[in-house]
Amino acid sequence: MTTQKLYAGVKLREIRTGRGLTQKDFAGRLGVSLSYLNQMENNHRPVSTGVLLALAREFGFDVTELSVGEAERMTADMREALADPVFAEAPPLAELRLVASNAPGLARAFLALHRAHRQQSEQLVSLNEALGTEGSALAPLPWEEVRDFFHYCDNYIDAVDRAAERFAGSLAGGDRLAAMADRLQADHGIALQIRLDAPLRHYDPASRRLTLAAEAGPATQWFQAAHQLALVAHDDLLEATLDLARFRTDTAREICKIGLANYFAGAALLPYGRFLAAAQEARHDLDRLALVFGASIEQVAHRLSTLQRPGAKGVPFFFVRVDQAGTITKRHSATRLQFARFGSACPLWNVHRAFEAPGRWLRQLAETPDGVRYLCLARDVSKPGRDFHAPVRRYAIALGCEVAHAGALTYADDLDLNRGFEPIGVSCRICERTDCHQRALPPMDRPIRIDPDDRGALPYRLD
Repeated sequence: MTTQKLYAGVKLREIRTGRGLTQKDFAGRLGVSLSYLNQMENNHRPVSTGVLLALAREFGFDVTELSVGEAERMTADMREALADPVFAEAPPLAELRLVASNAPGLARAFLALHRAHRQQSEQLVSLNEALGTEGSALAPLPWEEVRDFFHYCDNYIDAVDRAAERFAGSLAGGDRLAAMADRLQADHGIALQIRLDAPLRHYDPASRRLTLAAEAGPATQWFQAAHQLALVAHDDLLEATLDLARFRTDTAREICKIGLANYFAGAALLPYGRFLAAAQEARHDLDRLALVFGASIEQVAHRLSTLQRPGAKGVPFFFVRVDQAGTITKRHSATRLQFARFGSACPLWNVHRAFEAPGRWLRQLAETPDGVRYLCLARDVSKPGRDFHAPVRRYAIALGCEVAHAGALTYADDLDLNRGFEPIGVSCRICERTDCHQRALPPMDRPIRIDPDDRGALPYRLD
């Protein structure tokens, strides 16, 4: 296994300048020499354990904020972009990490430029209408822009999360949906009704009537009611958050507002402090947590991946949902594992086998090409239609953490965490493995050699 060194020059400078300290004074408080501090601030040396302890002791700083999460996400995104054939040769991984840590603005600008190039190329082959590109080819697709917003926020929006937690704490006990209906009526004059053959959620502003589908489960009904309450009661908060995001198009802003209302609903259904404590007590048993909080398995899994509140973080999980074609429809990672921005996930990952074992948790010990090992859980979460003739929406979810945290999960109790790790990757386009029997495409940053007289598991060899 490899150990990731922590380079955090930008964050160190923010801490120092935010407190009005000179480099000399800051170095003294940290107990290091001036030259050593200068090297750390310029990412020429990693942050040591002694410096981390001094930051916590001297400044009360939550050192978990110095995680490599965002830098690693941008590194993975740049690495995938640089696998594009337009680039003759990709810079070394160490250089990409240096850029992501020391110049994150430049990294984001590069990713935006590559995205523009990709979209323009798609236009040149007459695919822009099929892909739904809005306006100029230089603008990112609205869905991509919103996805990246949540991705780089660690899928945790503090102000919205805390507002949802306060709302959940103010509700009366007993029948949860009845309490929600009472609050909507008393505070906002909104009447809640549940009807057969109604849309999942429909709100009529003129009559101030919210209609929910009777076919939906109680957790979904409550979630949809909380979504509408967020739009009505916390519109100013949502709009302020959208202002900070600076989306390029109105469409992206509208999509993100729906996402923020969903975030509020999920955080209200599973309030941060109470849910974190219950998750730790239950050792992250998702079935038990779903029963305690009256939520779905998918809601619980997604919420576990958002427990990134500074000073009260949970186990760092990744979460993903895929359809039967392997297309990623939801994704988030608080771990070093980053998902492909384009295309499908690695076929060796157990999430693809979940469709074959409905209602069961599948466990997998997996290792990525960088040597990091994970405990991966997968399960199908297919959504039946409202009648016999309605189509079934089939999805599978995966949740996982690095093996270092596996002891906090009940699912690891009978596993040998020292061996039996299956090799997985991010996507075939950027995977480094040369001996994968499931490879669908050659890596875009490696030349291939074709020998008509020699055929192995693949019809080519990687140089």
